[in-house]
Amino acid sequence: MRMRRKKHGAERIAACAELLIETPSASVDPKTYFPATSPLHLEIGCGKGAFAVGMAKKHPDVNFIAMERVSDVACLALEKAKGASEEGRDNLRFVIGDAKNLAEFFPAHSFTCIYLNFSDPWPKKGYAKRRLTYRSFLELYRTLLVPGGLLKLKTDNEGLYRFSLEEFAAAGLTVEWQTEDLHHTPEASDNVMTEYEKNFSEKGQVIYSAHVRF
Repeated sequence: MRMRRKKHGAERIAACAELLIETPSASVDPKTYFPATSPLHLEIGCGKGAFAVGMAKKHPDVNFIAMERVSDVACLALEKAKGASEEGRDNLRFVIGDAKNLAEFFPAHSFTCIYLNFSDPWPKKGYAKRRLTYRSFLELYRTLLVPGGLLKLKTDNEGLYRFSLEEFAAAGLTVEWQTEDLHHTPEASDNVMTEYEKNFSEKGQVIYSAHVRF
């Protein structure tokens, strides 16, 4: 379902300008977007920002960039993050843009970890190339990650999970950990949930997850 356009969305985004990377460029070292130099993690498709804000709070020794394609959704994430930044944390920034343009946004080997949380499964036949775990995207992540970097996937969609495992294998990637029921594993105690994830888990939906080493 399409989100209703946010009233005064542009003004609301502008009010959070200190957290927004307005013109990301592969010619700019992303470390310069933060006051402290720390390992850099990227979330692709951050939604309303619960995961990004939660991770930034839980891991103050890591800098996070959260990317969202839809500006009205990014508006909500920015406002959530601004409230958290007023508590003294300054290790989270946002980009409004499409994942297909990542190579234009960041230089090679910028990130130690990339998160794909509840990405659009694009289930219709012929849409495989749009899935964020399709092999062309995996090669893009290989460029963006440092050698030995990690990709962490979470999804409620079994079809996307199975497809992703096949793509990981085809790309010669090592799946270090995987589960078909994240919330009933020991790793659940350290898991930061997205808005979708919280809603799904309350309804008893299992969450699929995999950690992949590049």
